Amino acid sequence: MESKAKMNIIFEDATKVITNPVGFYRDMLKTGGFADPVIFLLVMAAIMGLLIAVFSLFGAGVIGAMAAGFGAIIFMPIFALIGSFIGAAILFVIWKLMGSEQSYETAYRCVAYAAAIYPITAVLGLIPYIGTIVGIAWGMYLIIVASSEVHQLQRRSAYTVFGTLGAIIIVMNIGTEIATRRMASQVEGWQQQFETFGKQIGQPGDRTPEEAGKAVGDFLKGIESAVQDANKDADAESSVNSLSEPASSDNDGYDGDSLSPEQAGKALGDFFKGFNEATKDLAKQQQSSQAVDAGSVSSSSADGAAETSD
Repeated sequence: MESKAKMNIIFEDATKVITNPVGFYRDMLKTGGFADPVIFLLVMAAIMGLLIAVFSLFGAGVIGAMAAGFGAIIFMPIFALIGSFIGAAILFVIWKLMGSEQSYETAYRCVAYAAAIYPITAVLGLIPYIGTIVGIAWGMYLIIVASSEVHQLQRRSAYTVFGTLGAIIIVMNIGTEIATRRMASQVEGWQQQFETFGKQIGQPGDRTPEEAGKAVGDFLKGIESAVQDANKDADAESSVNSLSEPASSDNDGYDGDSLSPEQAGKALGDFFKGFNEATKDLAKQQQSSQAVDAGSVSSSSADGAAETSD
């Protein structure tokens, strides 16, 4: 019963933070220990991790967080707990510089109870970029309210400081999300190329050396196309220079542009063919040598038998 009552209080506080943040922070206890705010934060982070885990089953959610899968149920509370203490320390310094007289415990309580929006931001994360912007802006609004209602700072000063800080964080997070989504798209393209290459090569013995070489050439061509698509926003001349740069300066003057992917594949096919023929010739020579040795042994045995009969 006690645990059930505790959970009811947690969800009531979360509802109040979301629907009436001014009233919540105005009535929030400024002291009383770290246990209550820490438990509140862990519950909200666990719910967020559970939602991310469920979304990952359908390939939805924030790129990067999806990779955690059901591990998010464990990792999210841990990361949230560590981040809350660090974030509270940073805000504590900022609030002190702005004239607050409250303690670090009060600063931590302001940060911990702002975690009420975690489950909602997990859902908003399904919307690319918009979820990030809304989540950060909402979190900064709660900090602004806490600055005014808990730390008794001027609302205009709070908007200026934390509005600027929020804008910087949004720009950084959007840039990171863009880069992450581009990387995910590029990796997916490479994965498709490798799957295609595996199907083209087939099982050993299914293809002749020439066919295997041609398949490798097609694979190299596909990789080149994937790289060009991934760098389509880059300067054309820079892309050409990077692709045409020699792989090594120790290749006896080899130029990266001297062979196209098809030519490289054909050359590799010729190599496979030559290697195959050399292997067959070596096998024939070994068989001939063994036959000669066997004939010598038979002749020696016959001579021995004739001498014995004499």
